[in-house]
Amino acid sequence: MLRVALTGGIATGKSYCLGRFASHGVPTIDADLLAREAVAPGSNGLRAVVERFGAGLLAPDGTLDRPALGRIVFRDARARAALEAIIHPEVYRRIRAWFAGLPTAARLAIADIPLLFETGQEHEFDAVIVTACEPEEQLRRMVARDNLRESEARERLAAQLPIDEKIKRASYVIHTDRGFAETDVQVRNVYTALLAAE
Repeated sequence: MLRVALTGGIATGKSYCLGRFASHGVPTIDADLLAREAVAPGSNGLRAVVERFGAGLLAPDGTLDRPALGRIVFRDARARAALEAIIHPEVYRRIRAWFAGLPTAARLAIADIPLLFETGQEHEFDAVIVTACEPEEQLRRMVARDNLRESEARERLAAQLPIDEKIKRASYVIHTDRGFAETDVQVRNVYTALLAAE
């Protein structure tokens, strides 16, 4: 079975592409969802976050106030590194367990991992797909989707490896700023290429 990672920048269409691969019958998993589970109420991850950043980051219902935490970690590289040291090991543990538990008949499976290159884990995968769009389109999507000020969106972009660098390190690239139909064609082409490479 081919172990494939899907990555890219914020708001470059990773979730959409993951859904399209799933529509072709490919098993998929989303690291963002795993990261949320890693800091769910009652988890060791949430306890560690509160210990490091303070109880003020808990919402009244006991969940993590993610927007408040985001405002801290996207402005402070050391704080971001501390958060990543708490969450990333658990996320990768869960991804490895997921791959190990897949049926042996599965020909390929895809894990959506936004910070794959930033965490230095690309060596764990047989192929890496990068979703990409023009930086100004990325910025526009972030402001609209995440209800951010442009300055906040730029801070978050600056915290990640530039998309051009990710493209250079990709096995396959899917450009998502050419319309949904064109994106779907690219997904299908990559899916076909992966099956051929198996």
